[in-house]
Amino acid sequence: MSERGLNHDGTIAREGALDRVPAAFTPVVEATSTHITERFDSARLHSAYIYGSIPRGTATPEVSDLDLQLALHHEPTETDLADAKAIEAALDRAFPQIDGVGILLTSTRALLSDLERHDAGFFIACLCTPLLGADLAERLPRYRPTALLARETNGDLALALQRWHTRAAEAATDADRQTLSRVVARRIVRTGFTLIMPRWGGWTSDLNESAELFGRYYPERFDQMLIAAATGRTPSADTAVLSMLIDDLGSWLAAEYTVVHGEKTPRP
Repeated sequence: MSERGLNHDGTIAREGALDRVPAAFTPVVEATSTHITERFDSARLHSAYIYGSIPRGTATPEVSDLDLQLALHHEPTETDLADAKAIEAALDRAFPQIDGVGILLTSTRALLSDLERHDAGFFIACLCTPLLGADLAERLPRYRPTALLARETNGDLALALQRWHTRAAEAATDADRQTLSRVVARRIVRTGFTLIMPRWGGWTSDLNESAELFGRYYPERFDQMLIAAATGRTPSADTAVLSMLIDDLGSWLAAEYTVVHGEKTPRP
């Protein structure tokens, strides 16, 4: 893999691997496999994946969260959601080295669909590490850092801003604001990176590197993006920070993204 996260043929390399999991998180991953297989049999589960800092090898004990994607043979049901919540709670309770657990549930039909080819499909093929079952990446294309990929991954920031405005207004506690600031900041940084990704010609999921690369092309917004990267790592309950991320940087970024890459294909 090159320093720009690419394979030798110029396609984006898969960024994680089970052999990169830090030792402190090895028992977490092992327990995760056990819990998933106990809750989801082969009639329901096609495959399971881990993503984020743990398979990238950059996780920090007591700070990093555990992120999982389950690919189901069918559309997620209320039973599936309940079982996923139970797994999240059990793992979070058992392992102090993780700060929360999040499980995404998606059907294989959606993940392999033409509509999701450059969004959820890219996510599976390049950002997710196989944990259980047959790897769906074998049924997906190789991806390059193109404007199409940029548009389909993050060309809907304006819709997210609307949701965040509502959540910010409803946030009643510091914990609520910290949770929201983490979500907002990470999405802002990643959108800032994919804005410049085709020009830079590579891929990274590292928040600091993403902010630094963004700053090469938009130096006037660099300081704000650095704050976003810092907030993505250490959430803030400061309403001024949330307002800057959503109303100022986020609003500008959504407009610039539309000009440069266009809007993401509408979902049903």
